[in-house]
Amino acid sequence: MAIHRYTRTAVVLHWVMALLIVVNVTLALAVDSLPDAWQRPVIDTHKSIGITVLGLVLLRLLWRWGHPPPPLPAAYARWEQRLSHAAHALFYLLMLALPLSGWLHDSAWKLADRYPMRWFGLFEWPRIGFMTALPADEKAHWHDLLGNIHTALAYGLYALLALHIAGALKHQWLDRQAQLQRMSL
Repeated sequence: MAIHRYTRTAVVLHWVMALLIVVNVTLALAVDSLPDAWQRPVIDTHKSIGITVLGLVLLRLLWRWGHPPPPLPAAYARWEQRLSHAAHALFYLLMLALPLSGWLHDSAWKLADRYPMRWFGLFEWPRIGFMTALPADEKAHWHDLLGNIHTALAYGLYALLALHIAGALKHQWLDRQAQLQRMSL
């Protein structure tokens, strides 16, 4: 049985993004339990990783446009194929919406002018101008709303990630299909 693999670039982007997303999830879930002195650096790292994921997902979409993914194994049931396509579309949507909602949320932060957003401490990353220009009461409203949206999207990503991993392991171990080899170097 031939294994239809993703391109090397697609594999590297997949695993780098997966690692960054898992690190970002860990940072987001751990930040409140950390000492106060660690919270700002952890939040800043979370923001830097989010912006990096946004750039990588755009790169990944451009790559995918020119390099379509390999076909799903013929042994997949029709519902599994549809579910796989829907899950991947939802992943791309979430990988775009999460960093954008976080960036908008951060741009509406009342202390944004006192704490510049720096990408891994290397250079200042701009905030979204129309959000920073809002009056204080509107900014507070949007900061709260976008924080809630960002959190809800994150929990959606956690659930989708769990289903994605479960599906890959099901195909690999229960169905005995070379699923993991499709995304290996």
